[in-house]
Amino acid sequence: MRRVILPLAFALIGLILFGEGAYIHAKALLAQVLLERAFAQTIATGQPVKPWRWADTWPVARIEVKRLRASAIALAGSSGQALAFGPGHVEQTVDAGERGVAVYSAHRDTHFHFLRDVTIGDEIDVTRSDGKMFRYRADRSEVVRFDQSGIDPLTGRYELVLSTCWPFDALTSGPERYLLHATMIEPDSRQDKSGS
Repeated sequence: MRRVILPLAFALIGLILFGEGAYIHAKALLAQVLLERAFAQTIATGQPVKPWRWADTWPVARIEVKRLRASAIALAGSSGQALAFGPGHVEQTVDAGERGVAVYSAHRDTHFHFLRDVTIGDEIDVTRSDGKMFRYRADRSEVVRFDQSGIDPLTGRYELVLSTCWPFDALTSGPERYLLHATMIEPDSRQDKSGS
């Protein structure tokens, strides 16, 4: 009897774990569809639009690496609830395109899965909720402890950091984070060049 029950119990546990993993990925994909719609409405109206009625956050940027055909809508804030649906713009960091370091964090197995394929020199476009787009070039990466990022928020440069858990293929989260650093190479080309 034990020979039958034990394998069935393990199979049931495996199915439950697989179902949870599939649910997380399905939720992440569906959320991005709703976030894309809310982001487009935010740009069109100039007002933050929540992706669903009970949301406690809203879209603030689109992050794209065109070489990889990767794109994700980032949310205001980096709470665990926000990160379940998309990358989060880390509190008290500047917006993309501003002097300082704009930091966005996301899960390595969903929205920032593409970070493992970004190479130094890749261009990263960040479109803000006001419709302005800024282009950055990936210039270095590093692995750090979550509490020792070394990011200087007061830098005089225009920088971007994309952050996710490390290592990429781990099954559980640990204390290390992968940081992709990029420097702005192109301000929004749609800005008025006349100076007015």
